[in-house]
Amino acid sequence: MAMSTIKEITDNELSFVPCLRYNGMKQFIGVQSIHRMASHSSGRAANDLYNCPAVRKPTLAQVKDIAKDLGFQYEDDDIQKYKAIIGESIDSINSVEHLVEPRLPTRYPRLPGYRPKQQDNPYNAWYWRCEIQGASGGKLAGKRVAIKDNAAVAGVPMMNGCHALEGFTPDFDATVVTRILDEGGSIAGKTVCENLCLSGSSYTAAKGPVMNPHDTTRSSGGSSSGSAVVVLAGDVDMAIGSDQGGSIRMPAAWTGIVGLKPTYGLVPYTGVWSIEPSFDHIGPMARTVHDCAQLLEVIAGYDHGKDHRQCQHITVPEYIKELEGSSVSGIRIGLLEEGLNNPNADSAVSGIVENLVNKLSMFGASIGRISVPLHLKAPGIWNCIAEGVFETTVRHGGVGSGHPGFYPSGFINESGKMFKSRPNDISDHMKLALMKAEYLKKNYHGRVYGRGRNLTILLREAYEKALEEVDIIAMPTIPFTATKLLSKDDPICEYHRRASEVNVNTHPFNLTGHPALSVNAGFLEGLPVGLMLVGRHNDELTIFKVAQAVEKIRDETN
Repeated sequence: MAMSTIKEITDNELSFVPCLRYNGMKQFIGVQSIHRMASHSSGRAANDLYNCPAVRKPTLAQVKDIAKDLGFQYEDDDIQKYKAIIGESIDSINSVEHLVEPRLPTRYPRLPGYRPKQQDNPYNAWYWRCEIQGASGGKLAGKRVAIKDNAAVAGVPMMNGCHALEGFTPDFDATVVTRILDEGGSIAGKTVCENLCLSGSSYTAAKGPVMNPHDTTRSSGGSSSGSAVVVLAGDVDMAIGSDQGGSIRMPAAWTGIVGLKPTYGLVPYTGVWSIEPSFDHIGPMARTVHDCAQLLEVIAGYDHGKDHRQCQHITVPEYIKELEGSSVSGIRIGLLEEGLNNPNADSAVSGIVENLVNKLSMFGASIGRISVPLHLKAPGIWNCIAEGVFETTVRHGGVGSGHPGFYPSGFINESGKMFKSRPNDISDHMKLALMKAEYLKKNYHGRVYGRGRNLTILLREAYEKALEEVDIIAMPTIPFTATKLLSKDDPICEYHRRASEVNVNTHPFNLTGHPALSVNAGFLEGLPVGLMLVGRHNDELTIFKVAQAVEKIRDETN
């Protein structure tokens, strides 16, 4: 086989092509730039050869059926006229088919990697192993980073926890992946995530449950389950997770690491599979606050209009420099009553959290209690908006619609195939979510979704009022310790309950967009207890300062 030139693809080059290069027993994937637009368009102008259309025109029967489904009444002559008009629109659509879509850059050569054997993957936390070396220097030089398997890594398989997507391989890198590599980090592989990322526990992934290293009979939390476990196990220094209802913070809590859901839009979601664009977040996971802050410093920032979740004027502090020699003196911390004492709370967990937070007063922090009664209604508000999961996941290809920015066409294609040919290969929990969403859509026509979005305004105002009185809101990340993994004999109701019971304290801040971090506060009967710290929008720095002090107190106490 001919050798292929291995080179970088710059932002201005338009395509990623895998090619094979013999290297012992391995296949090496290189990257080549393909400049097709000019030659292809000039070829079209020079001839009038037949080309199979990308979008086919509808038949008369199809137009008639669509009109009937929409409740429109037309005679056959009218249907024929509408068919012709629609056909003209499709001709226009096909006229731009030869234009090459912009792609996200893929800058570094990589091995395709492999699915690890069980003995090399004792907690089932890795979906795929690979080795992608980034730049020779930078803020992450020498750091190994894992990527949750809902984010694209070019040339590396992406399953998103679901059998129906197995075999899909993206041809671009998500923006966070590019930023990690550009700052000298290396990508060590893709981590197992829950089935289409919709579970707060760790037993819905298609490749089997992700086990908690503290007790392998227990859940590691979800949906960024694998990312948390590979960090805890020391396989990597850091990991990327995503968070729609607590999916970074919950596994961080149950494994005892640090996980941050940043301010909404601070980190670009470009090239990551969406669940619901209004509460999608992506963020860092690490063993220490320092490493979590370092990774955030690299991945945060504006993505030049590719992600509609972002505003243009994003300022990213030098978190590491600001944390050097920092203190919590004068910082006001409010323990949230509703977060400590909700109906499912274990009083021992709440006690560990409260005791540790109170010790921060020794370092000059001011500690008090606050109340936000609407906090307990947040799961209900989240469920209103979850109607949008159907729209994003089923109708709009894991991307969403109606917004500017980059649309990963590969995601859209694969999602369409998945729901057309393999709908039964998604998890029962996702099926339940989609059935609920479709029921609400068909019977209430978006009113429930709209009400949820409007109630989110009230929820955000409630927390912002509290954050006028304090700088940080504190509570348990999850109000109880890691639960047992389910067995095949457990009833389906228990399967659904366990997957969604854990996020009473985490859901609210996906809705409001406030930054929220989980840091280990200690242990209860050998299992980690997570402390969640919530701050004002774009004030991750204060959260990091408090979390760093928590680490110091915890480690000195233990």
